[in-house]
Amino acid sequence: MEGYRLFRKDRQGRRGGGVALYVNDQLECMELHLGMDEELTESLWVRIKGSTGAGDIIVGVCCRPPDQGDRADEALHRQIEAASCSQALVLMGDFNHPNICWRDNKVGHKQSGKFLECVDDNFLLQVIEEPTRRGAMLDLIVTNKEGLVGDVKLKGSLGCSDHCSGGVQDPQDSEEGTQQAHYPGLQESRPWPLQGSAW
Repeated sequence: MEGYRLFRKDRQGRRGGGVALYVNDQLECMELHLGMDEELTESLWVRIKGSTGAGDIIVGVCCRPPDQGDRADEALHRQIEAASCSQALVLMGDFNHPNICWRDNKVGHKQSGKFLECVDDNFLLQVIEEPTRRGAMLDLIVTNKEGLVGDVKLKGSLGCSDHCSGGVQDPQDSEEGTQQAHYPGLQESRPWPLQGSAW
């Protein structure tokens, strides 16, 4: 995509999957290697340099297959723990934990319980409030800074995906009737210019 730098990690050993992140060419950024069994997880971490006086932000993307084993889950949780030490973290992706009730912090599965424990232990906030695929909340956005990601609005699926999509648009550039996701808190605390980014 012209004007953007692509970071990607393809799924190994089977078709489909993998993760990708496009970052505006005008932003100084670098891929992070957290050094924790990265080959086991479908996750990607990028540090985006903040403007003068603003801290950097770590953006992570993740695709957790529903049949992922405990070892890969533990590796992902260690990566999340390391990334959550940053001043600002936004992690998004398909986590495939349909049986977590985020409103009540209740789970119906051991692996989901460990993920919820990871989120709680690292003082992360999960901001998606509505189902993203067939009545289940599989696609999540978690952050370590309240107000960094605000009022999320989902829209229809993208391409042949059966998951809802969303986007980030600078509130000052929004037009009446658009169906983009708006993150008002991001406007004040983000260290980078925001123009039509999508997740």
